[in-house]
Amino acid sequence: MKKQKRKYMTSKVKKSIIFGFWILYVVIFSVVIITFAAIANGSIGYMPPVEQLENPIDKYASQIISSDGKTLGIYAHSEDNRIHVNYNELSPDLVKALIATEDIRFASHSGIDVQGLFRAVIKRGLLFQKNAGGGSTITQQLAKQLYSPSADNFFERLLQKPIEWVIAVKLERYYTKEEIINLYLNKFDFLYNAVGIQSASRVYFDSTPKGLKTEEAAMLIGMCKNPSYYNPARYNDRSKGRRNVVLSQMEKAGYLSKAQCDSLTALPLTLHFTRIDHKEGLARYFREYLRMTMTAKKPERKNYASWQSQKFQDDSVSWEINPLYGWCNKNKKADGSFYNIYTDGLKIYTTIDARMQQYAEEAVREHIGGTLQPAFFREKKGSSYAPFSRTLSQDEIDGIMLRSMQQTDRYRGLKKAEVSEAEIRKEFQQPVEMTVFGWQGKIDTVMSPMDSIRYHKSFLRSAFAAMDPHNGYVKAYVGGIDFNNFQYDMVNGGRRQIGSTMKPFLYSLAMVDGFSPCDQMLHVPQQLMDENGRPWSPSNAGAKRVEEMVTIQWGLQNSSNWVTAYLMKQLSPYILVNLLHSYGLKGQIDPVVSLALGTPDISVGEMVGAYSVFANKGIRVEPMYVTRIEDSFGNTVANFNSQMREVLTEEATYKMLHMLRSVMDGGTGSRIRYRYGLRGPMGGKTGTTQNHSDGWFMAFTPSLVGGCWVGGEERSIHFNTMNEGQGASMALPIYGLFMQKVYADQTLGYSETEDFDVPPQYANPCKDHTEQELLNIPTDIGGIDKMFD
Repeated sequence: MKKQKRKYMTSKVKKSIIFGFWILYVVIFSVVIITFAAIANGSIGYMPPVEQLENPIDKYASQIISSDGKTLGIYAHSEDNRIHVNYNELSPDLVKALIATEDIRFASHSGIDVQGLFRAVIKRGLLFQKNAGGGSTITQQLAKQLYSPSADNFFERLLQKPIEWVIAVKLERYYTKEEIINLYLNKFDFLYNAVGIQSASRVYFDSTPKGLKTEEAAMLIGMCKNPSYYNPARYNDRSKGRRNVVLSQMEKAGYLSKAQCDSLTALPLTLHFTRIDHKEGLARYFREYLRMTMTAKKPERKNYASWQSQKFQDDSVSWEINPLYGWCNKNKKADGSFYNIYTDGLKIYTTIDARMQQYAEEAVREHIGGTLQPAFFREKKGSSYAPFSRTLSQDEIDGIMLRSMQQTDRYRGLKKAEVSEAEIRKEFQQPVEMTVFGWQGKIDTVMSPMDSIRYHKSFLRSAFAAMDPHNGYVKAYVGGIDFNNFQYDMVNGGRRQIGSTMKPFLYSLAMVDGFSPCDQMLHVPQQLMDENGRPWSPSNAGAKRVEEMVTIQWGLQNSSNWVTAYLMKQLSPYILVNLLHSYGLKGQIDPVVSLALGTPDISVGEMVGAYSVFANKGIRVEPMYVTRIEDSFGNTVANFNSQMREVLTEEATYKMLHMLRSVMDGGTGSRIRYRYGLRGPMGGKTGTTQNHSDGWFMAFTPSLVGGCWVGGEERSIHFNTMNEGQGASMALPIYGLFMQKVYADQTLGYSETEDFDVPPQYANPCKDHTEQELLNIPTDIGGIDKMFD
């Protein structure tokens, strides 16, 4: 009886225990279900709203892409500089390496790998095996990257994993497997501002995600475990070891054969490491000009200073007629908001050719940094007035330096801090450690801020641009000598007097008015009367053939001021001003007789557009910088077309072409032939302003027009003599070096054998005269080098 009772009691206890376990199981299960339900609806912890789950990465850098497919740079906020990449732009090895290493069952689970999770719990939690692998899927890792906030206490840390699981399941519901991989690689931070796989490919291998080699893809995926620990730029051996682990995993998953794996693991880890720095790289001036243009706001007079009336007028016109100007603030996305160049992941396809841009920047550096600047330093060495003209008084120099000081950020900061003027000037005279510009690299030195201002003023500045004269595509754009130190853009921002490069515009007006290149005049000083009845008689330095009969063509070929004045006497300065505006020259241009010698301030960009007329049968084409814009999904949201305007008649254009070619073949531009060996058909014109403050050279071939300016920051900073200060010495060499490089690169398609398309009836406007009579080309071409512009 007792035995039966004991048996009964034992059975009852067992049932109670089992029942208790079931109760506990139900409670735990219910708690888990309730907890996950609460997490899913946001009652516990953090759960992103549906809008964020549907668009988890909404900030991508915009890319500036050259016409030959190179990425020139990006526009981004410093913390959001990732570049959007589509799945089909990823190397297959990237995807295979990621799946093999991080989530081998990625294709079969729905966000949570139960098998991997239990393996990790048992091996890590119970057996304490550190190499048991993680239980997090790629989707969970993405959820953690996108949404997991920092945990401030034990309860929040306890909920982190469940929250990631719920988000991972939701992500799997919203996205395909390919999209999840794409999001993961676009989001991951690979260090050195390389956010996303596109930036990482460029930083570590100067490549694209599509162009990565297998071992390169494996290295980048290896970084995903711990980018700081496996940083290849600092720990090459450690990173190589991790790369080889990834390759082994790829072999284990069947993505590589053993022979392939052994071959790849034996390779050294070789980087092409380049940090992302928005102030470095090609076309820096162009990229800044494009940024300012696209983000411009509708002009309002209150936002311009009293002396900026002309700029306000020019910007107002651009807002109305230039579709690129203010594009971000004139066009809206599907959601009704305006485009943001920093976060919308735009692809901006430009007309710049990266190869030609490189050649242009090299040409500026070689001539200015290698030849002209050393000559300028030699001339000014030991001079108390350096780098200014010897004609300036000390008071004038002090005035320039004072104004320059007042324009610095240091001065404005001290003024804002209410420091007295006397204290500010004292501080500007105190030597401090600083880094200054040098053509061979940055120089660490000690000097006063005032001395540094004067030191940087001693560097000559330059600007160069090249454009296709038929469609307006700007192929190269160099706004200055170094963007980091001299950010003022002289292609489209700065304006300087253009000197004798003005003369072709006047001569073209004469051709339209019925003149011929063959018309002759007595080569003597000319006197004109201005509107106030005062006589004006230009000088003609280095005049030749005085008191002889010369042709109009000879006058342009040799840049004779007397021939130019003679034509100005026959024509109206008012009509000339109208014609100049037709050429695309902007701003206020006074209709005075001295206009003929190039007194207006014009930009390099405007001059390049104007000279397209002579290479394009009398039609001016507006410089064009962007061909199209795509959004982050690859949809074209804007197309841009060439804008053209007829300026000259066909007959007048061919007359001008004939004369401008003679400038290069025996005139002031002829050193392009004998010094730089360029033999192809081309026309052009040199230009030098008063006191040789500015040197210009404009030239064109059948397929390319280029323009260059060289001068000081101040007009009073220039060479003392004409020998170095003329346009043929300062600006022409940059064009010569550039064209040498362009012709040498056969992939560009430019040829010295290409000729201008001129109908037979216009081939020689002076066919009734002998060439020697009309041109008087010197037999000693080296003597042309002594000609003054």
